[in-house]
Amino acid sequence: MTDQAMDSGGRPGASRGRFFGRQRELKSLRSDIERAGLDTIAGRKAPRARVLLIAGRPGSGRSALARRLVEEIAPDYPDGVLTARLTEPGGRRVPTEETARQLLEALGIQGPPGADEDELSQLLREALAGRRAVLLLDDAADAEQVDPLLPDDCGCLVVAVSGGPLTGIPDVRPCTLGGLDAKAAIELLATFTGSVRITVDPQAAESVAEECGGLPAALVLVGGWLAARPKLSVADATRQLRALPDDGEQPSQAARPLARAFRLVYESLPPSAARLLRLLALAPAGIADGHIASSLAGSSVPDALDALEGFAALGLLHREDGEYRVPGALRPLLGALTESLDKPADLRTARARMLERAVRQLHSCRAVTEPDSVPARKALAAMPRALRFEHPAAAERWLRDRQHVLLAAARVAVADGELDTLARRLVSALVRALAAHRGTDAAAPELYGLHRLVLGVAERRELHRERAAALLNLADLDARSGRTKDALARYRAALDAGRAANDPYATGRAMESVGGAYQELGDWHRAADWYGRALVQRQARGERADEARLYGRLGTVHTYAGRYGEALRGWRAAVAGYRRVGDLPSQARALSEAARVQEYAGRPQESLHTCHEAVEWARRAGDRRLQAALQLRLADTLERLGDPAAAGLHRTTAERLLEAEGERPGATYEIRSVMAGE
Repeated sequence: MTDQAMDSGGRPGASRGRFFGRQRELKSLRSDIERAGLDTIAGRKAPRARVLLIAGRPGSGRSALARRLVEEIAPDYPDGVLTARLTEPGGRRVPTEETARQLLEALGIQGPPGADEDELSQLLREALAGRRAVLLLDDAADAEQVDPLLPDDCGCLVVAVSGGPLTGIPDVRPCTLGGLDAKAAIELLATFTGSVRITVDPQAAESVAEECGGLPAALVLVGGWLAARPKLSVADATRQLRALPDDGEQPSQAARPLARAFRLVYESLPPSAARLLRLLALAPAGIADGHIASSLAGSSVPDALDALEGFAALGLLHREDGEYRVPGALRPLLGALTESLDKPADLRTARARMLERAVRQLHSCRAVTEPDSVPARKALAAMPRALRFEHPAAAERWLRDRQHVLLAAARVAVADGELDTLARRLVSALVRALAAHRGTDAAAPELYGLHRLVLGVAERRELHRERAAALLNLADLDARSGRTKDALARYRAALDAGRAANDPYATGRAMESVGGAYQELGDWHRAADWYGRALVQRQARGERADEARLYGRLGTVHTYAGRYGEALRGWRAAVAGYRRVGDLPSQARALSEAARVQEYAGRPQESLHTCHEAVEWARRAGDRRLQAALQLRLADTLERLGDPAAAGLHRTTAERLLEAEGERPGATYEIRSVMAGE
């Protein structure tokens, strides 16, 4: 729960960042790093990184010892330290794919969205190959969480923190923690009480250390309680601890010291503060800030911040980069109090307030990126000042810093099942904010997880329209990641859901996407069949622009299949469709594709004529980049027809058009990308 900490003259929270005792354990751990492993003794090269295990109960200072060890040995590992927490304060085991993705991001590598545990673990091992780095894996529940993350490189070192042995991982070097020795425990206590109260009654200080079992977490709580009461002696703390009844406490003898120290501090709080502390058990990922605490308690943000700061001074919370984290050792104690003292309806209301606040903050975060004329930006001006962002950079920074908390809030809201409407609004707002600030491609891994959450709610509530939308979004991300068969299965499921919802947009989109998946798989016959089905629906609904686009897609697959006659009919129909809707650039592109098909079909003169027509329509559209691309297509055709002089003239024209658009000279290759199908 805390670092083993030092003397500050009794200032609250002064022990943060300090370290006490554990010198014997540190020495043993450092020697374990150098000691030959079983493979070395047997004359074999170690196949994997060495694993050091620091085991102990929550509150024993196990995480602090791990961090201290890593700080000392970090200079020996020039490729850095990677840290991940494998269990959240609420007890949720972090899936291996989430941890592997987090570690990859720390290395500057983005894993494919939707990738599974095996794929991401393999990527992590490949990224760590040949490196000398330290992995600090905190709060591991068991060996199954640690084993997939182990580097296949003996130059790396893994420091794991757990409550017990990691059975199944060979050659683990364990270090089991108990309480601090009396000297270190008293030094830690003195950072809160000051040296005078310890000096006048050293025996009482030893008694407090004994009552706390030497656990740093319990000592910090008692120390914080004494720091808030400068007129009380250390002996008073001893008497109060011993006077606490055992009713309702955990039966485990090992858990008793921390439970009693927590109860001493909790029962000293005013009722309103005690209620807020209990409600922090609802904080996503055990992390709170002024807005989360304010919404949970129904108080103002300044009052909530004052309360959080007071809790941190008492050792009830950890203060980290503007956030306050509920220590994992205290989370079960808070949860038990919440269950026994708070009504379920009150907890549901508090959680709803917290989620609603998050939704409004996300709306504000996205709205600040919109032009002033957009309704979302106008609505932003009506929000309370505390929810507004001064500029997009501030909103982006907030989203980046709070992303892990917001994702945790979304997961908890969906898992709860009682606030599905709010959960869907939160996920939707988070998706839009991430896309607005980071872009769909950069935020794809997070978006994939969010769409899966929406799918879970939609399936639970039998919301067919939402299910279709979630499946389409997931399938799109699968397709971009190269998992075409997975995408195809999801597109088909989306089609079924769209039909169940009687949603023509979803069904049309799904049919077209099924065709696209078959096209990617090279199954031209099925691709054309599904594009044809989608085309019939668009024609029935009078959606002319979509109809023209689908004619073009049919032309593309027929071209790939070598059916040039059908391909040419498709592109001509696309040209006519774009002409009807007045889309001149698309009309020019479709003409260019028709010219390509004519050339493939062995009709070069017709191809040349069509290409000239395409250039003219691009000129009329005023699209110089497109016109340049078409001039290059025309030059290629002329060159193949044996007219290099004319081809050179068209290339020169393309260069002039590019220069007029501010393109660098010689950008002729890149400009070809504006052509459909290239």
